[in-house]
Amino acid sequence: MVNYIWAFLIFIGIFYSFITGNISSLNESILTNASEALDLIFNLLPVIVLWTGILKIAEVSGLLNKFAKLLMPILHKLFPDVPKDNEALGYISSNIAANMLGLGSAATPAGLKAMNELQKINPKKDTATPAMITFLILNTAGVTLIPTTILALRVAYKSVSPSEIILPAIIATFCSSVAGLTLDYFIRKRGKKWK
Repeated sequence: MVNYIWAFLIFIGIFYSFITGNISSLNESILTNASEALDLIFNLLPVIVLWTGILKIAEVSGLLNKFAKLLMPILHKLFPDVPKDNEALGYISSNIAANMLGLGSAATPAGLKAMNELQKINPKKDTATPAMITFLILNTAGVTLIPTTILALRVAYKSVSPSEIILPAIIATFCSSVAGLTLDYFIRKRGKKWK
C-alpha cells in the first residue's frame, strides 16, 4: 500500500511539473537530491555502525542479558500472556535496548524475531494477540535515551548544538510510551468486559 502512495505522489509531482512547465527544475531536483541523499547516507553510516557495534558488544559480553533480566519484572507485567521462559521476552528487551539508543535499524531484527516468537504462541494465527499489540506500541513509541540517528542528522546538517535534542527526545518518547501503554491497558480491560 505504501508503494502505491509513493508512486501516486511521484506521479502527481511529475504531472504538476509538466503542467506548470517546470521540467528543468524537475531534472535539476532529481540530480541534486540524489547527490544529497548519498551524502546523507555517508554521513549517517559511521554513527549507525558505531552504535550497532556497541550494541553487538553488549550482546556478546552478556550486558544485554543483564539488561533483559533487569527488565523482566516489567515485561512480565506488560506481557502477562507470554510464558516467563519464552524467547520473545529476550528479543523484546533487545529491541527496547536498541530503541533506547535510537537505533531503529538495529532494533528491527530483534523486533521481527520477537514477533515471530509471539506468533508461535498465538492461538489465532490470523489475529494479533494483545501481547503483539503491546509490543508494537512499545516498539513504535519506545523511550529513547540517545536519539542517535537524529543527532547524526543534526551533525550532518551542521547544527550549532546537535545534542540539545536529547532532553526533549527523552521527554517526548517517555510521554508517548506512557500514553500508548495506558491506552493499551484500558482498551484491553474494556475488551475483557465485552467478552
